[in-house]
Amino acid sequence: MVIKIILLTSLAVLFSTYSNAEKLVVSLGTGGITGVYYPTGGSICRIVNKPGAVHGIRCALEATDGSVSNIDRVQRGALDVGIAQSNWVYHSYNTRRNNADIGSPSTAQKQPASETQKLREISEAVNTSLEPTNSAASLRTLLVLYPEYFTLIVPRHSSIRNFDDIKGKRISMGTAGSSLRATMDDLLLKKGWTQADFSQVLKLDASEQASALCQGRIDVMIYTVGHPSAAAREATEDCDSRLVGVRGPEIEQLLAENSYYRWAKIPGAIYRGNIKSISTFGVNATLFTSTALSEETAYALVKSLLENLAEFRTMHPAFTRLDPELMVKGPFAAPLHKGAIRYFKEIGLLP
Repeated sequence: MVIKIILLTSLAVLFSTYSNAEKLVVSLGTGGITGVYYPTGGSICRIVNKPGAVHGIRCALEATDGSVSNIDRVQRGALDVGIAQSNWVYHSYNTRRNNADIGSPSTAQKQPASETQKLREISEAVNTSLEPTNSAASLRTLLVLYPEYFTLIVPRHSSIRNFDDIKGKRISMGTAGSSLRATMDDLLLKKGWTQADFSQVLKLDASEQASALCQGRIDVMIYTVGHPSAAAREATEDCDSRLVGVRGPEIEQLLAENSYYRWAKIPGAIYRGNIKSISTFGVNATLFTSTALSEETAYALVKSLLENLAEFRTMHPAFTRLDPELMVKGPFAAPLHKGAIRYFKEIGLLP
């Protein structure tokens, strides 16, 4: 009888401990397997799932269509946590509050509805069907991860030397609903261009662009990605391609109007034949969730990553420059989760 009582008490303690976390399994949405989101998610899950962890959480990795899909699924409760570009977390979070003010085309520039606007309309439609706790306004930031760079790659002997030179060329703007498509749409609006200004516009998935460039189906590969990237490496190694800088007054204006875009430099010597660093702009890859995730679970996830940051940095070259102070530096695409705030205060990164 005594043994039975001890066993039952032990089981009660065990289940009580596990119930302190909202879910034993936390689903993490990433991206396609050729991008950086998928290995990033895999690294996060390996850290969280390390043997001996006492938080009672198991991280489950999911390959997805990327930023827009992850935001939608977190809002619907189909994912607990996701990785997304900061600009689209920002757009979704602010949809209801200032939809008319974010990236609206000027009245002097009448064009068909942009991909950015379509994404907002989709987001707004989804939001109206959700419970309040899962609305766009419930999105929360856990951590800022690494920079993602707007990247142009062209054949070595191409005449393309800057962004303006892609006009009249064969390009891919990404698949419908992709974050690349929406970023390109923002740029076209700033330049006063339409798709008719290109000789051909394809809708290739990011994983298809490198082979399309090497096969001569497109003149320029356009990709927003953390570096080094498998797709960029494929393009530079398989067909001797080079990276192109992205600057100009319209891009300066785009950055001045949108705090989630930042000037950036793609480091030199990470791809064959590309020795010099390349000036461009970018966004931050953001680990995000919603208020549906409990404070305890959010706290445990952030704590696991930062306590094992040295190991995490070794898991992918894109992580080597991760700095805890920069990972909690705003402005954030969506407010910090309470659980993240609690841990950052505990270790002195927030007052």
